[in-house]
Amino acid sequence: MNKRTFLVSVAIFLVAALAAVASPVPAPASAPAQSSPQPLTLKQVLEMALDNSSVIAIARLRANIAEGQTRVTRSAFLPNLYTGSGAAYSYGFPSMPGGQAPSVFSLSYVQKLFDPPAHGAVKADQVRTREQRVAIETARDQVILQAASDYLQLNEIRRSLELLQQERLSAAKVVQITAERVGAGLELPMDETQAQLSQAEIEQHILSLQNTQDLLDDDLRSMMGLPEDAPIVVTDAKLPPETTLATPQLMILALSHSPSIRQAELETQAQLDLLKGQRGGYWPTVDLVGQYMILSKFNNYDQFYRNFQRNNLNVGVQINIPVFQSRTSAAIALASSRYEEAQADLGNQRRALEIQVRQERRQTLFQNAARNVARLELKLAQEQLQVVQSQYNQGQATLAAVEKSRLDESEKWLNFLAVNFDGQEAQLRLMRTTGQLAELLH
Repeated sequence: MNKRTFLVSVAIFLVAALAAVASPVPAPASAPAQSSPQPLTLKQVLEMALDNSSVIAIARLRANIAEGQTRVTRSAFLPNLYTGSGAAYSYGFPSMPGGQAPSVFSLSYVQKLFDPPAHGAVKADQVRTREQRVAIETARDQVILQAASDYLQLNEIRRSLELLQQERLSAAKVVQITAERVGAGLELPMDETQAQLSQAEIEQHILSLQNTQDLLDDDLRSMMGLPEDAPIVVTDAKLPPETTLATPQLMILALSHSPSIRQAELETQAQLDLLKGQRGGYWPTVDLVGQYMILSKFNNYDQFYRNFQRNNLNVGVQINIPVFQSRTSAAIALASSRYEEAQADLGNQRRALEIQVRQERRQTLFQNAARNVARLELKLAQEQLQVVQSQYNQGQATLAAVEKSRLDESEKWLNFLAVNFDGQEAQLRLMRTTGQLAELLH
């Protein structure tokens, strides 16, 4: 290879190397981009909150406990068998503490057939089991109301924060323009301070809403069982149309659907069952009894009885006739007082519910009127902004006037959103009182 050929080869190598360096290196395959979180509808949030609610779980446990208590009380009227041994050495007459005869093996059977006080307790426990089942509905309504209120408020706050971000920009422009006019002697220093104050109030409002937003996010995550860092995206939710029923009709609806009223009615029924049972305490009680025993001679039975029999069986009924029992009259008086207390409590709850329906109905009407006023104020602010914007385009208004009008429109928007949420919350409370919250799940 001559020198010229060698130089050509080197040149070709360098050109190829430079081309390789200059060519774009394929980037490594990047991980697939995470998809943005999907918005949660109000119905989805309510369903997740109901499935994950510890309040409902506790209410169900209490209902199971009440059902178990009923089974325990009722067990006295079911067959009960007992077995054991009373083997003992006897010196003298065969006897055991409690009057039982010593036995190598014994099998006893006891079952209540007629016992009014015990039967009244069983019926009362059965009614209280139904009462605890109604408490589950109360817990469901509580969860639905809380989750729906948090969802609607979170949506209102996030829309308000978007408006406040625009207010922040407008307020900054107003502060800048006012400072320039103060420097030119066209405005007083007080006007600049006023603009700075408005800007500071906007920042304070933003921080306040952000804090409330974080609290609502945490509350909803906890209710739905989501991780602490799970994002929550909400959408505009529309509640069912407001009821057109008059207040008397709403009262009837509330009285027929209110879980608290039904619980009070069931508690009154339970106290009445107990009272009836105690009044039956003057009647005899009848038990079905039986006993089988294997006896032994080392207990001296053959010395004190004419005939000794190793296997013994006794079956029959045991009747107890009360002759004089001070406890019965006292128990009747106590049960009667408790029944009267339950009746009074039921009456108080009915009256309180009627008052609550009237107040909540008035509140919904007031909020509807307030929403209409806020809507008109917003419309007026929007029209005024259009006028000022038109004047600015014609050179008849300043940029500061435009920004101030824009700030006023944003404030009216914020007020409308707040009033709208107050109206939604009032509607939710009336729906809970009249038993219509389940419509949110449809």
